[in-house]
Amino acid sequence: MQQSPALIGRFAPSPTGLLHLGSLYTALASFLAARSQQGQWLLRIDDLDTPRNCKGSIESILTTLDIYGLHWDRDVFYQSQQLTHYEDALNQLEALNKLYPCVCSRKMLESTRYAGHCRHLSAVPSTAFALRVKTDAQWLSFDDELQGTVRAQADDQGDFIIKRKDQIFAYQFAVVIDDAQQHVNQVVRGCDLLDSTPKQLYLQQLLGLPRPHYLHVPIIIDQQCQKLSKQTLANAVSLKSPAKVLFHLLNLLKQQPPRELEYASTQEVLAWGILHWNPQPLKNLRMMYLPDVLSK
Repeated sequence: MQQSPALIGRFAPSPTGLLHLGSLYTALASFLAARSQQGQWLLRIDDLDTPRNCKGSIESILTTLDIYGLHWDRDVFYQSQQLTHYEDALNQLEALNKLYPCVCSRKMLESTRYAGHCRHLSAVPSTAFALRVKTDAQWLSFDDELQGTVRAQADDQGDFIIKRKDQIFAYQFAVVIDDAQQHVNQVVRGCDLLDSTPKQLYLQQLLGLPRPHYLHVPIIIDQQCQKLSKQTLANAVSLKSPAKVLFHLLNLLKQQPPRELEYASTQEVLAWGILHWNPQPLKNLRMMYLPDVLSK
């Protein structure tokens, strides 16, 4: 009998600030999903967007995850060390005649969907340009474990950028290469990335890469209905009582931990979460309010 491949999940924060509760919530969900199936849980630092990286963020993220008992397998994977792999994939798309330069500014496109303005440029521009991938009208679909079947046309949002004018590779492109390099076959992340998944499916298809299993958990929003993020100035995760925070995050993940677990150790809380992990109570939920007990 052929054995199923070992499950490999991952958490991929950007070092643009301190880890906030929304990110820790997603990290915990992906950790429990992997560990509950005796899988590996990898840590990737999405540090390609160098203008947004903050000094000291990487060390802070690693320390926070360690204090919370979310220990990763293998060495930490840094996007900034993968440029050769991105260039190889770029050359592969170029050989397929799927790329073209684009000189459009953000201001030109801020009020409209990109409609292929630069697709038929007759020469390589002399000014700075981005690289876009040619899309088409084919339908792409995937079955998300929580959000059900998601369908979209590859060109739904137009030809999209895979390398910016400043020569930084775009998230949509890099994440596909990264997951393949790390053999990730389970992606647990927030619902804010659900709509961009078809772009990644399209690139996987073009590059002949395997498709992971997807599970998009609800995003956490504050009382002003804003997603917890660095842009909305979400507070950094407290390092004072990690076990209690994990207990409340398990409640937020609708795992219904027993009350006495609130006073257990970090290791005990995680062990319970791994043993009882069941994402189905989160089915079809796109957002969750941050409870007062975690907003202080």
